[in-house]
Amino acid sequence: MKRISWLVLGVAIGFVVAHQVNQTSEGKKFFSDLDTRSKGFTESIVDGYRERESELRAVLSNTGNAAAENGK
Repeated sequence: MKRISWLVLGVAIGFVVAHQVNQTSEGKKFFSDLDTRSKGFTESIVDGYRERESELRAVLSNTGNAAAENGK
């Protein structure tokens, strides 16, 4: 229970510090840059996921077609 309290306290302090930093022009620039980079990273992950999903669907489709042809 003591560790959870420290974790919650650390998160709360982190939010307070981030809010204070965001009040400065340099802090706003930092968080804006961080937001842009995280969106780019997220888009890369989503693109990779969709690409892999389409590859797997193509393989499954080809496997299903081959199974249907062998069943004739």
